[in-house]
Amino acid sequence: MTNNVNRVGVQPQKNSTPDRTESTVWGHNPKHVAFVGDYLPRQCGIATFTSDLYKSYDTFIPDSNPLVVSVNDTIDSYDYPSEVRYDFYQHDQEAYRKAAEFLNSKDVDVVCLQHEYGIFGGPAGSYILTLLRNLTMPVVTTFHTILKDPNEEQLLVLKSIADLSSRVICMSEKGRNFLINIYEIPESKIDLIPHGIPDMPFVDPHFYKDKFGMEGKQTLLTFGLLSPNKGIENVIKALPRIVEQHPNVVYMVLGATHPHLLKHEGETYRNSLKKLAADLGVRDNVRFYNQFVELEDLLEYLGSADIYITPYMNPAQITSGTLSYAFGCGKAVVSTPYWHAEELLADGRGVLVPFGDSEATADQLIHLLTDEPTRHAMRKKAYLMGREMIWEQVIQSYAHSFAQARQERMSNINSQIPYSMGAHSTLAFKLPTLRLDHLFRLTDSTGIVQHARHHLPYYEEGYCTDDNARALILTQILQEAGLGDQKLSKASDNYCAFINHAYTDEYRRFRNFMSYDRRWLEEIGSDDSTGRTIWALGTCIGRATERNTVTWAMSLLEKVLPTMASMSSPRAWAFALLGIHEYQKKFNDDRLAKNIQRQLLDKLIFRYTETATEDWPWFENTLSYDNAVLAHGLLRSGDEKLINIGINSLRWLVDLQTAPNGHFQPIGSNGFYTRGQPRAYFDQQPLEAQSTMSACLTAFEITGDDEWQRTAIRIFKWFSGLNDLGLPLYDQQTGGCRDGLHIDRVNQNQGAESTLSYLIALAELYMSQKRRADVKPMKVVLPALTNG
Repeated sequence: MTNNVNRVGVQPQKNSTPDRTESTVWGHNPKHVAFVGDYLPRQCGIATFTSDLYKSYDTFIPDSNPLVVSVNDTIDSYDYPSEVRYDFYQHDQEAYRKAAEFLNSKDVDVVCLQHEYGIFGGPAGSYILTLLRNLTMPVVTTFHTILKDPNEEQLLVLKSIADLSSRVICMSEKGRNFLINIYEIPESKIDLIPHGIPDMPFVDPHFYKDKFGMEGKQTLLTFGLLSPNKGIENVIKALPRIVEQHPNVVYMVLGATHPHLLKHEGETYRNSLKKLAADLGVRDNVRFYNQFVELEDLLEYLGSADIYITPYMNPAQITSGTLSYAFGCGKAVVSTPYWHAEELLADGRGVLVPFGDSEATADQLIHLLTDEPTRHAMRKKAYLMGREMIWEQVIQSYAHSFAQARQERMSNINSQIPYSMGAHSTLAFKLPTLRLDHLFRLTDSTGIVQHARHHLPYYEEGYCTDDNARALILTQILQEAGLGDQKLSKASDNYCAFINHAYTDEYRRFRNFMSYDRRWLEEIGSDDSTGRTIWALGTCIGRATERNTVTWAMSLLEKVLPTMASMSSPRAWAFALLGIHEYQKKFNDDRLAKNIQRQLLDKLIFRYTETATEDWPWFENTLSYDNAVLAHGLLRSGDEKLINIGINSLRWLVDLQTAPNGHFQPIGSNGFYTRGQPRAYFDQQPLEAQSTMSACLTAFEITGDDEWQRTAIRIFKWFSGLNDLGLPLYDQQTGGCRDGLHIDRVNQNQGAESTLSYLIALAELYMSQKRRADVKPMKVVLPALTNG
């Protein structure tokens, strides 16, 4: 036997399961493991196995943080538990690539794939190769089906999976031999780990029989999804002889009909079994339990059984979870000689009968029901060997395999997504030069300074998370547009670091205000600052190409995102919705994000329905700051009804903020505008121009209506003087933007919020025009790189 082959559970052996000390040869047990397969509540044996595997790792591996990515056999998905962070449809090949990208961005140590041909799409389940080829971490694959005579496609798919896996796991010696001799997988790459089982005490079956009304009965049990290949009819045919000698025998058939069989044939097979029992005069000796049972109930059914039967019709079954469960729980087993049963029941640990032979089945069952000492000796042998198969032991072997896999170098083939230009028409509009001088003037090693006096940073008033989030959004847009450089990348890292420091794990939110000497001035920040930071994190995930940034942002986002539902600010909800939209550019199927998105949309719509009227189609009774973001959040919902509400409310807001001569006239911050009261026209803020322009560009993107783009350009010109005073707010000399438009003058200070509002507006307008194939590159002036 070659070294590095884990043979746990094939025969009782000393030290067959690696202990903690041994696992350190390969490094510590990986904490962040992603289990990929189907998952409960889908009715499937692999789904049950994946669920057990996840729960065991989470329970028995200290400090682990596993997650699940589930493949669906329906477009509508399932009501999964919280550990399923991502799910996708098995027949959508592109979804496999997106699932890989999700896993890459989660900083996963190891992916553990559960392979069964039928749960993946494509010929012989080949779509799973799309996922594997795009992963950047090692893969450990458990093969649940290993065919002796695969067709060409099945052979190629399994060999390809093995090539893309650092290690592969099988559950039987025969399976290991097939992998070596048929599929040409190196022996050193294979770990032999038995099918895990629950840890159940060795109990007298009478302890559980009253649970099912079986007092005084001798019970036989078969469980699993019901289908013709299970051979249950052969046991029923054996019952007349058995009942003749043991009239109190009851055969319990536990399990729902296989979903695919149920879909195409209904309960035809189950009904045929009932008819057979009636025709043979043993109807009262057979009980059908048409249910897919949870583990707790299953253990009680198993506990009540005197003998467990697996009468399968086909020898080509390399693994049987139901047999493993019954065997490991200390049941006397009678089985046909399929591959797994031959191996597990050898040396007196069970009884084998020929396929389809009801007479032999009757002989062995009568013998075991009559000879209690033999039956109990068989139970004891099975139970003792089963101690090596309980999940607490098996999961240590998996952890050892994962740790070893991390040492393997695997292929890292990254898919390149071609940049696709849109075909939207646009007006000829010459974009001004992008200058980043003032951005870097306000940025230091801590982050971006909040305020300025004229063009100089005003250090006395320190920093805020809001502005660092805005700055991070800007850098991601510019880098996506190809307008960044090394200095911009360094600044982006500073903004990330500031946000990272702002996070407080106690509240799962962000602090906002920091003094210049780096002291936080509050325990937690506003709802809006947390919401805007979620927007920035989502933008990092959706637009960044640098994996470290994406991984960092995902880690922080998933901690904070669940807190949004408890916040009361509609703007915070809208900021978070825009962040979720950015995030979903890459990971549209993340269930956590979808769930929070739905909750926030419901909250926003509830506000709208409580407030909106025909002449005030808005979410609040007051128009204050950053108003357009509320409509913008609905525009990014993906829901046609909500998008229409967003379009109509945005149109109303734009009309309200359009002066008689046609220029943009935002709501003033010196009093805002409450319904039924006088409106404030000053001080007008750059933030309002950027927010409204951004929403208009989204409306243009969604509707294709050129009027929205013309509106966006008109609003952008507010910065350059198309405003109430005819004065520019953007300073071409410094590259900064002045803080507002007063009733008689421009505020000469050039703080972070104003400057970032202008730069984001310009960058977004550039990206909108860049989607046209004939757009000319924007002129960019970047400050010279320095050693600082």
